[in-house]
Amino acid sequence: DPMKVLNKDLLLNETAYEIYGGVRMTAGYAVSYGFILAAFSAYIVHTVLYHGKFIAEQFRMTLSDKKNDIHAKLMSHYPEVFEWWYHIILFLSFVLGLIYCYSSPLLPGYIMIIAIVINFIIMIPTGIIAAVTNMIFVLGVPFNMLTSFILPGNPIGFLTLRAYTNSCQYQIISFLLNLKMAHYMKIPPRITFSMLLICPIIGSIVNYITAMYLLNNIPNICTHKNLLWKCLQAEGSFTSSVIWGVVGTRKIFGVGSIYYPLLFGLLIGLVLPVISWFLWKKFPNIKWLAFINFPIFLAATNMLPPAPAAEYVTWFLVGFIFNFILYRYAHVWWEKYAYVFSAGMSCGVAICGFIIFITLQNNNIEFPQWWGTGGPMRDGCPLAIANYSGFVLTD
Repeated sequence: DPMKVLNKDLLLNETAYEIYGGVRMTAGYAVSYGFILAAFSAYIVHTVLYHGKFIAEQFRMTLSDKKNDIHAKLMSHYPEVFEWWYHIILFLSFVLGLIYCYSSPLLPGYIMIIAIVINFIIMIPTGIIAAVTNMIFVLGVPFNMLTSFILPGNPIGFLTLRAYTNSCQYQIISFLLNLKMAHYMKIPPRITFSMLLICPIIGSIVNYITAMYLLNNIPNICTHKNLLWKCLQAEGSFTSSVIWGVVGTRKIFGVGSIYYPLLFGLLIGLVLPVISWFLWKKFPNIKWLAFINFPIFLAATNMLPPAPAAEYVTWFLVGFIFNFILYRYAHVWWEKYAYVFSAGMSCGVAICGFIIFITLQNNNIEFPQWWGTGGPMRDGCPLAIANYSGFVLTD
């Protein structure tokens, strides 16, 4: 119970911590942290080796340059968004963040500057990987470690700074992906900018109202007593706040700790892209070497801790069937229907989720239980929510 090592101000009680004992992570969490640390360094090295020259060229290029493609030439006829529009939003957001930080006794104002610097550093490698692979991964573990050094024993401060780093990383990449889509669809940049500014405001209001309604009207929501309304992401955030914000990096990953070897993931991430890049340059005739992407391979474990046991197996199986078997032996069908099928499945999940909520969950109708859906998480694993000692929490 993390509350046993916190005082009334939600700060770490060192005496209670020594008596109660240290943190013990599950194997999934430990493996995930090691892979994400490796992915962080791999992101940077991979971007420099594979895309460094391209990035340098793009910084010197504008929409009106002749080297740009046909999409850029067509979009150059629209008036561009003034840079000072972005500057105003950055300034207002920065001021509001400072006001929030200084209004709290647990948050120093300088964390806003740290958050901006962190997002600026990671924006380019994350954006390049997202542009090439269409996969977005927010690598929060390295920045969680940094935050833990800056705000030791302060879970509220940790979660706040993490929101300004991890969430902003995701918003930056999502914003760029939407601009890219509008670029291909030939939507005027100023209209796109307006929509990307207004829609998050509307979405934030709707999300807040919905969350408050559910928290106030669903009994035992986000607890193990109500399996229909689990909050896996929130539980993962709470666990992270305990690991990083309460206990801290020094105690968990310091020299001599049981999790100290995970830090070697940073070194592994530095080496792996160099090996793949060298082999690609050494053997250019082996075409599949050009498609090795260690950042994606390593960062794919980012959602491993909150994900159900069967999720990654299903993901791998479906990917193997579509992108290997069908791609090789039914390429015409794959070329025509694969991505349409993927979009249809995504839409189907959203529609099905809405229908299930209205017709079943909202009426307290549970899915029939069988051996494949047993256990507290309905994944057939009876110890899915057990702690390090095998004890299953009931509340």
